[in-house]
Amino acid sequence: MEPLTSYPLKYSVPKARVFVVFLSMVLCTTILCLLQLRFFKPKIKDFYSFEVKDSRGRIISLEKYRGKATLVVNVASYCQYTDKNYIALQELHREFGPSHFTVLAFPCNQFGESEPSSSQEIESFAKGNYGVTFPVFHKIKILGSEADPAFKFLIDSSKKEPRWNFWKYLVSPEGKVVKFWRPEEPIESIKPEVTSLIRQIIMKKREDL
Repeated sequence: MEPLTSYPLKYSVPKARVFVVFLSMVLCTTILCLLQLRFFKPKIKDFYSFEVKDSRGRIISLEKYRGKATLVVNVASYCQYTDKNYIALQELHREFGPSHFTVLAFPCNQFGESEPSSSQEIESFAKGNYGVTFPVFHKIKILGSEADPAFKFLIDSSKKEPRWNFWKYLVSPEGKVVKFWRPEEPIESIKPEVTSLIRQIIMKKREDL
């Protein structure tokens, strides 16, 4: 008579095979994940990696400003800070731009509804009244779920959310936020930081020659 101990052996082989297959699948999945992390790392975002719209609604890559120091500002046409800031921003752009520095203006109507006009009207207002020569982009939202991704990057990086019009973010040539200023802060507090960044840009260019 065949001993009873032989029956468990008949069922142990399929179980062992299932275990081996399962283990192989887990191992393969782990290897694939590791390879993906090694060779397909997501690109780290910086300010210049975003796209925005110009005043006419055309897509513009901020990559064209890489290598410059940029002062990014949320502007408004009908604000108590409009005159003082537009004059100061154009003075900065004229003094330091356009080779190594530029002001980038983003109209926004979320603060006191002080930017109600269309994007093209806003651009005409800035050029006609203050002679601005820096870019004035499409009107955007910078707060809430509909916030423009490029401006959201500035806020997340600096941990400072604008509370009114004419907040200013200084962005390095590599696309990182260096410093920010509130609307009431004088232009004299901005110039030293801009000068420092431009000096670094010029020195780097000389080293690369």
